Amino acid sequence: MPPAPRSRNAAPPREDLLAAVMATVAERGLDGLTMAALGREVGMSSGHLLYYFRTKDELLLQTLEWSENRLGAERRRLLSGPGTVRERLDAYVALYLPDGHRDPHWTLWLEVWNRSRDADDDARARQAAIEGAWHRDLVALLAEGGSRGEFRRVDADRAATRLRALLDGFSVHVAVGLPGTSRNQVLERVTEFIDETLTGPH
Repeated sequence: MPPAPRSRNAAPPREDLLAAVMATVAERGLDGLTMAALGREVGMSSGHLLYYFRTKDELLLQTLEWSENRLGAERRRLLSGPGTVRERLDAYVALYLPDGHRDPHWTLWLEVWNRSRDADDDARARQAAIEGAWHRDLVALLAEGGSRGEFRRVDADRAATRLRALLDGFSVHVAVGLPGTSRNQVLERVTEFIDETLTGPH
């Protein structure tokens, strides 16, 4: 027997809501993401959505956190898997970079960053937590590479900060579709940087 249809104002599971936000961003970009449009997508009024999320900023941040949780699980799987440290670092870089122009996760990230100028302390702390997770994993990976003799022995925290700055800059270029910065071109340039700074003569 099919399940009874949900009434318009009955709340779908939170994960379904956040998945619908991400699907809308992927299909139509942020311009197509209005509370009214999302409400139609999930069968809720825009007022009911605001009851759950309070503001569009909070909706976007929760969607980003949901997406990051999924990426975080994949990152932990890759980093704890077999292979050399360099192979795992390459997997980290591939996961970090956008898939291409208008990658939905990076489109959302850029919008949240843009809105963070007016964010409260709680929202800023949540954004910092996302950044911190990526940073800690990279620091641990670089330190492991140094201890195993795969990489030069460097200040892992400083090296991770430099590498992530490079990845962030290139990621913005890929996500906005800047000519000459396709994902494959960026992967080549990041590989060159790693070769020059980490795997050259020790």
